[in-house]
Amino acid sequence: MSVDFAAFTTSHDERPPAPVPVDWDLVEEWLGVRLPRDYKRLAERYGPVDLGEYFWIHVPCVEDGRFDYGEWLRETHREARIEARDLPAGERFAVHPEPGGLLAWGCTRGSDTLFWDTSVSADPDEWTVVVRHQGSVPGSGLLDWHAYDLTLTEYLRHAVRETWELPSPPGPLMGPVSGSVARTAFLPTAAPWTPPAEVPPRLTDAQRRVALETGAGLDALRLLSPPPERPYLGGGTWEGLFAELGTRLPGEYVRLMDLYGAGCWSEWLRFLTPLRTGERRFVTHVEEVLGAYRSARGRFPEDHPLTAWPEPGGFLPFANSIDADHLGWLTEGDDPDAWPLVVWPRHAPQGAPLGHGLVDTLVAWQRGTLVTHGLAGLDEEDDPLEFAGFEAWDDRAHW
Repeated sequence: MSVDFAAFTTSHDERPPAPVPVDWDLVEEWLGVRLPRDYKRLAERYGPVDLGEYFWIHVPCVEDGRFDYGEWLRETHREARIEARDLPAGERFAVHPEPGGLLAWGCTRGSDTLFWDTSVSADPDEWTVVVRHQGSVPGSGLLDWHAYDLTLTEYLRHAVRETWELPSPPGPLMGPVSGSVARTAFLPTAAPWTPPAEVPPRLTDAQRRVALETGAGLDALRLLSPPPERPYLGGGTWEGLFAELGTRLPGEYVRLMDLYGAGCWSEWLRFLTPLRTGERRFVTHVEEVLGAYRSARGRFPEDHPLTAWPEPGGFLPFANSIDADHLGWLTEGDDPDAWPLVVWPRHAPQGAPLGHGLVDTLVAWQRGTLVTHGLAGLDEEDDPLEFAGFEAWDDRAHW
């Protein structure tokens, strides 16, 4: 059936929708496919919208620091590709840019993702909707991956419905939601999106082999994550830190920090600023983490088997993840250079100490060959060089 989006929606009084110019030729060339006409009409008339305070329909646009259409597609498709592997082989969806792959166009406040199934037809106007539901309610009839014989506008038309509406919707759908159409709240000043320019490989084939296969230690790490020109460690000294701690720290850590300074590895693992003075100094962060660990150990001792520094052999953290995992040493014995590394994972049981030194651990993790709870892993189809990197900090950083 032919459905007009305007026929079942009304403009939000306080956040009326507003279009963002789109160069469809550039967008479709970048995607490698043409897009459905109903989607392009919606984008040209409304821009990025919030439908019924539940569905976010994303269009090619960018909001500085908040949203980039190309990045959203890349991240959404990567997650879908990983999650689809859990399906039986005969039910598994391909994901764009694979030919006939799912192509994302929206998401919901319930973290569901909405796609077109581009395998349905060579004509994009005939593409139908597939929804990746998160946390489907048992008995609702919604499948984790639910395919509908409905185009984008037809699907949204059935989501905007009355509970008594006849004929009934074609199978279980999310909703009902209102037909209110608002500018997406987190994209108040969305601007036109331009496809990213092609970037030449940053490493030669020979350098890539060293970074990912044959290299070791700092030779490999420098290629995976080039060090900054001006590493930031803070305004103090190593001797001052050692005096405050009552112990020196492993020499490998000191040499690594002198080379890289404080910062974030692979947008995941944050190394504390070691030589900062004042309230946000290294020891302050360590004490906060260990206070939380002791509290958790008091309530759930079976899940927190480590002792906490400065107890003998205690856990001494020096880095944390964006998901509140912590990396540190077990301070066993009098020689800090022999202290093993260990991760205190937030969402998993405590694991054994890691089997490598700090630099080799970073190399193996960024290559994707180290898999352990608390350190985000790579997918089998990821290019490690796309995810490896180091972002240096300055004194503005909290950590």
